[in-house]
Amino acid sequence: MDISRTRFEELVGDALDSIPPELTAVMDNVVITVAEDPPEPGLLGLYEGIPLTERGDGYAGVLPDRILIYWREIRAICDTEEEVVEEVRITVVHEIAHHFGIGDERLHELGWG
Repeated sequence: MDISRTRFEELVGDALDSIPPELTAVMDNVVITVAEDPPEPGLLGLYEGIPLTERGDGYAGVLPDRILIYWREIRAICDTEEEVVEEVRITVVHEIAHHFGIGDERLHELGWG
């Protein structure tokens, strides 16, 4: 799917806007970035950091966690802009769930593969 990076970034913003405010209010020390290419083929997004559920009293002064959304990889698997919109939303929700400490197995059970 031929979609500009600027448009893709707008779609990531739209996906973030669709997250309930009570969840975004408790997200802490995390940045979401659109990235070019994943470290391995087929990877649509990546969470790097310490999930909220694993942060203890000693958690301080650390760089923000990162959520990377790989725009070229998502574009490559989608045929229409509607598919890109859906895949971006799924990927953003999936990676935010990792920030909250939810693992892949549970995400698959919930349908957020």
